[in-house]
Amino acid sequence: MKTMKTVTLKAHFDGEKICLDEPYQLEQEAKLMVIVLPKAEETLEEERAAWFELSKRSLARAYGKDEPDYSDCLGKNPGDR
Repeated sequence: MKTMKTVTLKAHFDGEKICLDEPYQLEQEAKLMVIVLPKAEETLEEERAAWFELSKRSLARAYGKDEPDYSDCLGKNPGDR
């Protein structure tokens, strides 16, 4: 019995049919599984900006105005001085 290697293909629905985003030769009667992904609510840039803002606020809480200044040599390897 011939077995086919599993492959993941990107595709989209054009309103009438499922279209592969890249050419791929399918065998006749090939078994397929279709997973419908939720539509992204925000773009990658918006998500990146949200993570950056969260990081900035977290660092501001960790290193508040009353935090002492640290020497520039702290956190460096001894061989880097």
